[in-house]
Amino acid sequence: MVNEMKHTYPAFLAASVVICTAIAQYLIYFYAPVEQTLGYAQKIFYYHLPVAWWAFVSFFFAALFAVLYLLKKEENFNIVSHANAEVGFLLATLTLITGSLWGKHSWGVWWTWDPKLTTALILWFIFAAYLVIRTMPMPREQKNNIAAVIAIIGFLDVPLVFFATRLWRSIHPAVFHSEGGGLEPAMAHTVVFCVLSFAFIWLWLVRYRKQQLSQELKLETLKTKLLYQEEQE
Repeated sequence: MVNEMKHTYPAFLAASVVICTAIAQYLIYFYAPVEQTLGYAQKIFYYHLPVAWWAFVSFFFAALFAVLYLLKKEENFNIVSHANAEVGFLLATLTLITGSLWGKHSWGVWWTWDPKLTTALILWFIFAAYLVIRTMPMPREQKNNIAAVIAIIGFLDVPLVFFATRLWRSIHPAVFHSEGGGLEPAMAHTVVFCVLSFAFIWLWLVRYRKQQLSQELKLETLKTKLLYQEEQE
């Protein structure tokens, strides 16, 4: 039964990614109306918001499993934290790129030091440092400990990014608030579906990267054993 589930889950996940992505494209380009001011450029928003939100989710789990690793010292916690941090960094990069594209069309500039953009860039640099640490030649446990601390510190910036438009004067629009965010019903339906359906892509990315890191650890452990045996001989 367990083996059947192991084989069924990847297929279900892959099918969900394809189906939800296809539905999302239909909603974006045929169901949601074209915004009067920005035109088709506004549709970048339906990609920008999902990658931003799921980047935050990735950083949350990176920090959560980093805490568990520091407490339990179990390698699996480190691997899950590492996988989420890498996926989060990828999604944060896409967030900055799509945001710049939207900003150029909306504000006339690729970048402005708006509080939300600035805190998002700081978050990106923190996890860029995380990835650099992961590549440095040092004892594995020491590397894991430093990376875990960086992941926890990095997540502390997430609430600042999320609430930046409420904490400071910002030109970045607040998508959802008590008045509904100024979205037409069809736009709101589309963006909610895009955000929720992106969960399948996020799960696939995290799962795939976790498997890669697990295999890398096995190969590293095997290599260490072989070297030790050669030294003993």
